[in-house]
Amino acid sequence: MSEKPVIIERERTFAEKIQGYAYLLPAIIILSVFIFWPFIQTIYRSLFLTNNMGENAEFIGLDNYIELFTSESFWNSVSVTLQFVVIVVAVGVLIGFVTALLCQKTFPGIKFFTTSYAMPMAIASSGMAMIFQVMLNPSVGIINKLFNTFTNYLSHPIYALWVVGILTGWLNSGMNFLYFSSGLASIDDSLYESASIDGANGFQQFLHITLPSLRPTLFFVIVTNVINAFQGFGQINILTKGGPGQATNVIVYDIYRNAFMNYRYGFASAESVVLFIIVMLLTIVMFYFRGRREN
Repeated sequence: MSEKPVIIERERTFAEKIQGYAYLLPAIIILSVFIFWPFIQTIYRSLFLTNNMGENAEFIGLDNYIELFTSESFWNSVSVTLQFVVIVVAVGVLIGFVTALLCQKTFPGIKFFTTSYAMPMAIASSGMAMIFQVMLNPSVGIINKLFNTFTNYLSHPIYALWVVGILTGWLNSGMNFLYFSSGLASIDDSLYESASIDGANGFQQFLHITLPSLRPTLFFVIVTNVINAFQGFGQINILTKGGPGQATNVIVYDIYRNAFMNYRYGFASAESVVLFIIVMLLTIVMFYFRGRREN
């Protein structure tokens, strides 16, 4: 009988054991300095009453959080933020998906359209907000000229939120276009050929082949758009400054206002921590429902 070979594993040295962590060390240092440590400081500062210089003056424990959760302004900003997120995600995903579908077929000038649809990702939100401000001017803006109206959309309590939401969604659509284009390009053409032979029309192919194949891409796009929408600030600061009233006072702008206008850095830090928890919980919920659907 042949003897089984004996495999003797060589014990790794300490240097070999930590080699993998050494490769990650630069990234860990950068994340620690610019993300983890500031976040820990934010949590710490949220427990203090601060002076006008942002220095911790008096330890007050959870008083900032208690005041925050009993504030009507905060709950209004939560409601406005959720509405803003829905508008941004719906507009951004829809535009990105439709434009990606339009560019799946080869035709003369497709490079021009492909570049145009991806262009929003290269435009600064502040610059585009200033252009929108001119376009929406009640007297000389092109929007009012087209509809022959004199409406000040940025001062309207309902239209203002839609304006900043549509602008933000359009700015996100460029990246969404690239994601969807990549997902559509990865679908095997043989699936469409087989479906065509079986008598499936274009809509049936879209419903039973395109959409199921794009499900992972769609989920990724929705998650990233939700996170980006919660961070929307520049366009709101330029166009409406949270107004009219508090119609566009999203949580991020409310944090900015409490910190740099009211000089309540501890209260703004507590609001930042709550915003982080809201985004984290929404992300967990989305991944949970995706896991259940796949199972």
